This record gives sequence, C-alpha cells and structure tokens, in this order.
Amino acid sequence: MRRTLFGVLFLLGLLMIGGLAGITNASTPTIEVLHVEGTIVPVVAQYVDRGISRAEEVNATACVIELNTPGGLLTATEDIVERIMNAEVPVVVYVSPKGAWAASAGTFITLSAHVAAMTPGTTIGAAHPVAAGEQEIPEDAMKKITQFSAKWMRAIAEDRGRNMEEAELAVTESKSFTDIEALESNLIDLRADTLESLMSQIDGWELVLASGEEVTLDTGGFEPVKNEMNFIERLLQAISDPNIAYVLFTLATIGLITEISSPGLIFPGVFGGISLFLAFYSLGVLNAYWGGVALILLAVGLFVAEYFTTSFGLLTAGGVTAFVFGSLILFSRSPGIEVDRGLVVGLAVAISAFAIFIIGAIVRSQRRRKATGTEGMVGGLARARTPLEPTGTVLAEGELWTATSEGDKIAPGEEVTITKVEDLKLWVARKQKK
Repeated sequence: MRRTLFGVLFLLGLLMIGGLAGITNASTPTIEVLHVEGTIVPVVAQYVDRGISRAEEVNATACVIELNTPGGLLTATEDIVERIMNAEVPVVVYVSPKGAWAASAGTFITLSAHVAAMTPGTTIGAAHPVAAGEQEIPEDAMKKITQFSAKWMRAIAEDRGRNMEEAELAVTESKSFTDIEALESNLIDLRADTLESLMSQIDGWELVLASGEEVTLDTGGFEPVKNEMNFIERLLQAISDPNIAYVLFTLATIGLITEISSPGLIFPGVFGGISLFLAFYSLGVLNAYWGGVALILLAVGLFVAEYFTTSFGLLTAGGVTAFVFGSLILFSRSPGIEVDRGLVVGLAVAISAFAIFIIGAIVRSQRRRKATGTEGMVGGLARARTPLEPTGTVLAEGELWTATSEGDKIAPGEEVTITKVEDLKLWVARKQKK
C-alpha cells in the first residue's frame, strides 16, 4: 500500500513539474531571428525559407529577418516575398544596423513583411530595374520590366496596407527614403534602435496571416533564437558574389594555363579545376551571359596556343582582348549584377604579365644551348664510391662509372668534378673548395 501511494505521489510530482515547465516556456515567447546581409541570391532565398519553416515548426511568436542588402536577383526576391507573404507565423523585417540599407530587392522584401521596421540611420528604396555592366536593355523590354516591378510593388503595398503611390515611385523613379521619410510615407510601421526596442513596441499588435488567422503578438520578455546561415550556405552566398565568381573563373584559367604549359606540376591543375567548378556554380546562379564565358575561354585557348606557336605575341594580345570583352559582358543579362571595373583591369594586367613571363621563360629555354649525352656531364659533380688510386668507381647522375683521378688520391665519399668523358670512362679532379 505504501509503495502504491508513493508511486502515485511521485507521478503527480512529475506531472506538476512538467506543467510548471510548460507554463514557464509558454510565458517566454520564442522569436526566431534570421540575419540576411549581402546580395539576394538563391541560397539566401533557401535560407529564409528554412528559417521561416523552423519558426512555423516550433510555433514561434514571430520570425524576425534582420536585413542589410544592396539588392539582388529578381527570381530570388520573388521566392522570398512569396514565402513571407504566405508564412504561417508573423514575419518582421528589420532593416539594421545603423548605416544599413534595403535597396532594390530589399525594398520588396521589407514591404512584404507583416511588420516592417528600420533602425535610425538606414535607407530603403531605389528599386528601379537597372542593366548590369552598362549594357543597354532595349527600351520596350526595359519598359515591360519596370511596369511589372511597379505593379508588383503596388500589389505588395496594397496587401500590407502601405502607401501604394510612394512604393510605386521607388520603382518608377528610383526614389529612396530615410527611415524617417519611410515612416512618414507609411512604407514602414516603426523605427527601433534595437531588437529589444522593436519587440517592446510591437507587443500586443494584432495581425492577419495569409490563411486568414488573426494573431496577437506576445513579445514581452521574448527569448531570441539566432538561426544563422550554416557553413555551406555562407560559402555558397560568398561565391555567388559577382566579383568572387569572376575572380574564381580567372584563377581557374591561370591554374589550367600553368598546368598545360608545365605538365606534371599537379597543384595548379587541381586548384584550377576546383576554382572552375565553383565558378560555374556562381555563374549559373547569377545568370551569367554565356557569350562572355565563351570569350574568356577563347582567351585561355589563345594563351595556350601562344606557348606552342611562334606568333610574336599576337595570340597573347588577342587573348587579352577576348578576356576584357568577355569580362565586361559576363553579367549583361542580370540587371543589378556587375563586376567591378577596377577588378577587370587589374586581372587583365596580371594575366598579361603572367602570360609574358611564361612566354619569356619558354623563349629563354629554347635559346639555351642543350648539352645531351656524355658531353653534358662535363663540369658536373660525382661522388667517389671507391678509392681513386688513380682509378676507381664514382656515382654520377645516378649511375656507377669507372673514373680516373687526374691528381691526388681521392677517398671514398669525396665529391669530384668531371673534367672529361672518354668512351665509358670519366676523368675527374678533386672539387675545389671555395
């Protein structure tokens, strides 16, 4: 009887402890915090999707996206906006820290949030489609792109109850807004110095999700859960930068040229192959113009041909020209994505210098008198294996030779200089000490 009573009391104790723990957890709202910084590319869209899905799984009070971006790809932006607007938890986009901006794609993302906030000293806007690399987009095509982007921005603003006219001007006139101007224009909901201040201000707000469910934000005494990008996501985002992609592609060409010009080095070929693999991933993500890729590959072919053909530098000059033109049009199909011009010039000069160095080395080696056979051994070193009194055995070029000393007795292990080769016999002399 006592054992039964003890068991019942023990079970009740466990249930009470579990209940208290549940009450404690319920009283501490969980806020999933994502951090998006840099160009908006597909891996960023995947990260946002993963973060919002995680917030939905744990039934978080809200999912906060700390945003700082100069813009990015339209397709990735569409994926992020669609995910935010159909989220099953409230999504808060917070442009931060001070000095940050949500330009171009960042404007669409900010306005699509259930709650849009900015840190004092941040900016938003300038969402007009642009052409990369100063490439001209046909007027009709640009007009269609602009109209689509403007209507999309207006639809997002209307759904979130924001100022549709001002939002549309961010696209049609590339209008930008400071945090104060954005708040006054009803593009954002509030300004907050810190995440804590933001959570405090939105505590108790009532929101409607895409499903029609009405929720009340309970963010008092919130518990932030940082959900950062994993290593693979950070790596893929880093190499998705147009400048990094361009550098990787250039390093790949240099490595492959080195391996072809000097077979057997191995490392340049392996390094070039890995760089080429990563570069092709980046170029595919950034929707690179394959005409530009083809020109750069043509440049590689011309550089390699120079090493096997006497063209007096004409092939190298053609290679440099193809490389520069290919670099300039590499991202011509991706509005807002371009390679820094200074980087193009610097790498073009570096590759030219590298090609000239290799050509010079080849020319010098061809002009150098080649000594082959036994004649090439004269002046070389050998090591005595047996005493030379005056005849004995020496090791020369990995082989044993009969040798005769022209001077004093040579002890085993002593280094000697080969002075003459006659038939299959060497004549040697003691190596002079410096």
